[in-house]
Amino acid sequence: MMDRKSVKTKKSKKLTKSDKVLYTFEVFLISGPMDDEFIDKNPVISRTMEIRGTHTLEDLHNAIFRAFDREEEHMYEFQIGGDGPNDPKAECYESNQTDTATTIELLGIKEGDIFGYWFDFGDDWWHQINLISVSKDVPKGKKYPKITKKVGKSPPQYSQY
Repeated sequence: MMDRKSVKTKKSKKLTKSDKVLYTFEVFLISGPMDDEFIDKNPVISRTMEIRGTHTLEDLHNAIFRAFDREEEHMYEFQIGGDGPNDPKAECYESNQTDTATTIELLGIKEGDIFGYWFDFGDDWWHQINLISVSKDVPKGKKYPKITKKVGKSPPQYSQY
C-alpha cells in the first residue's frame, strides 16, 4: 500500500504524497463507427493528458470524454492488467461500480503499461491507453486532469452512415 503521509503547504492545505504524483497518458482511438473517408483523413487519433494519482478512473473517463469532444454519456469500462484493449486477462472497472472509488495510484500501473478503455457498449468506441510517464514533480497552480496534446480530429460521436 502507498504511503499517504500528509504534508502541509503554506495555505495549510494538506496534500498527500500521491497528490504530488502526475501520470501522463496517451489515449489512442483504435476503433469505432467511423467512415473510411474520416479514417483516411485522420489515420492517427490520440490525446495526451496529465492526471494526478489521487484522481479516480471516473476522472480519467471524464477527461477522455472531453478530449474526444463527446456529447452524450454512455456506459464505459477500463480494462487494466492485460496486454491491451479487450484482453480477457484484464481486470475490468465499469462505470458507476468501481470507477468512482478507484484512484489511478491504486491501479499499480507503471511507465510503459498499456490498458483498454471501452466507451458506449452499443457503438463500441475502443481506446488504447499508454502510460507514458509518472512524475513526482507536479507544477504548482495547474488544474488536472489536463489535455496537453491532440493528434487528429475527434470523430462525431454518432456515425452518419
